[in-house]
Amino acid sequence: MSKNNTNNEPLIHISKRDVLPWHKAWGVRALAILAALVVCAIVSVALTGDNPISIYKTIFVGAFGTARKTWVTLQSVSILLIISLALTPAYKMRFWNIGGEGQVLVGALATAACMIVIGDKVPNGVLILIMVVSSIGAGAVWGLIPAIFKAKWNTNETLATLMMNYIATQLVAYYTVVWEVPKGSGKIGIINQQTNAGWLPQLGNKYLLSIVVALIITVALYIYLKYSKHGYEVTVVGESERTAQYVGMKVNKIIIRTMLLSGALCGVAGLLLVGGINHTVTTTIANGQGFTAVMVSWLAKFNPITMIFTSFLIIFLERGAGEISTVFGLNHSFSDILTGIILFFIIGCEFFISYKVSFRKKEKEAK
Repeated sequence: MSKNNTNNEPLIHISKRDVLPWHKAWGVRALAILAALVVCAIVSVALTGDNPISIYKTIFVGAFGTARKTWVTLQSVSILLIISLALTPAYKMRFWNIGGEGQVLVGALATAACMIVIGDKVPNGVLILIMVVSSIGAGAVWGLIPAIFKAKWNTNETLATLMMNYIATQLVAYYTVVWEVPKGSGKIGIINQQTNAGWLPQLGNKYLLSIVVALIITVALYIYLKYSKHGYEVTVVGESERTAQYVGMKVNKIIIRTMLLSGALCGVAGLLLVGGINHTVTTTIANGQGFTAVMVSWLAKFNPITMIFTSFLIIFLERGAGEISTVFGLNHSFSDILTGIILFFIIGCEFFISYKVSFRKKEKEAK
């Protein structure tokens, strides 16, 4: 009878782990990265015949080969980090904000509008202040709209925020034609190139401002989520809306407030992209980072400090992968394959951090 019961048990049993100590969790992630590098080496040799060590060296050179590359990498990390931080309060509340891309775009559009329309009409200090308020306000409004629909009519926030991305993209496309320079070019070009009106001030060099802003937001959001009453309410609503309602929390108000914050921070990213980095606006200025930030936030388990490292990892892989295609003369798809393999292992290892896999034990037969 005991033997039959044993045979009826599943061969593999998956169960929820107790919370792993942080050093063990990061040990699992380190092993996953090493395993990914081994698989990438095998794929590289099989498909190209190139030395995988040279490929890995090229990835590093692509991100940190020169002082300029290093600064550009850190600047890119800072923008991705800001967008990831912006999405985090919503995700911690279990509000699936897929609209980071659109919220960044409208923030960028508002910044560009201020620079173009009133750039020569007000002092530069006043202009920058108006740009800051406009970009933050535009992003906040873009986050507010789906939040109101969710709070009042329980609409699907994933679809709502996703559709807002398309609206934002078409708004930028429309005003690109309205403001195009020269006419018929289909692009705006560098805004106020002669006067630099609305260009954000530099801190030492043109890369450092966004890095400093990202670090300030990281620390502020960490304190907000971990130690403030609002952060506590976000956590409670994320764990159970019914519990939040039972203890007297106004869930609808919390949803709206949190999405206002999320959209506003995305607007800051748009401000930096237009006013501090590109000095123009296009439909692709966010470069898909509104979607990449979703993965960054999830990989960091919604921890703002950990997000620094996950943002760095994603940008490091992206910039390094682009260098591979240039140096080795390979199709860009090959670099995407390597990036995909590494991300697959990194994401997959989270399963083994949260769950443990047990195999059926063979019962010894009584003699």
